[in-house]
Amino acid sequence: MAVAAIALLPGLAFGSFLNVVAARIPQRRSIVSPGSACMGCLTPLAWYDNVPLLSFALLHGRCRHCKAAIPWRYPLVEATTALLVAACVLRFGLTWDAAVAAFFCAALVAISATDAETHMIPNRVVLPAATVVLAANTILHPSVEWTVAGLGAALFLLVAALAYPAGMGMGDVKLALLLGVMLGVTVPVAMMVGMVSALVPSIVLYARHGSVARKMKIPFGPFLALGGVVALFAGQALLDAYLRLL
Repeated sequence: MAVAAIALLPGLAFGSFLNVVAARIPQRRSIVSPGSACMGCLTPLAWYDNVPLLSFALLHGRCRHCKAAIPWRYPLVEATTALLVAACVLRFGLTWDAAVAAFFCAALVAISATDAETHMIPNRVVLPAATVVLAANTILHPSVEWTVAGLGAALFLLVAALAYPAGMGMGDVKLALLLGVMLGVTVPVAMMVGMVSALVPSIVLYARHGSVARKMKIPFGPFLALGGVVALFAGQALLDAYLRLL
């Protein structure tokens, strides 16, 4: 428990970096330079204005210079990343499995933040992440399971995307590939949780806007990411419980 609590600190720092990734990758900007700056007045941020969570709280969510509102995405990404990294350490201990799981969760956070704002899952995040996770899992636990699960999950969503292109994009297909190479046999749990959770906003929109809601786009990536997190920590238990019902 103490080690997991300590992991919150690097998790916060990693979350701060993921905010840079989510903001710059869609614009095809470097994630290395220049340094962080206010998106409103473009003033470079001092180190004390760039401390995860703390700076946002002390500045009351506004830029020190132009008073422009800082999007809530920034503290949410930082806090979520920190909690997920700590949860990976708590679940898997100080192991390489925990490192791979934390990397996987961080990739899901970056993908979710980007998809929520731009309705786009960037290839520059999802494909390298899938490659790293597949290589790591194959080295740590040699098996064709990871490749088969990744290709199977991607194929499943590819068929759905071809059948209903207005409701699903190729980015979702590539995200399914990432889920499969990480989760293996429990990837169906992630897919099911993602699809079921995506029904909630769809139902709300339909209730409020009627048939017009069919033309409103809902990013599917964050829901698939949620399914991935659920399957990572409880996938085997959920899958076993389901199989016992059959």
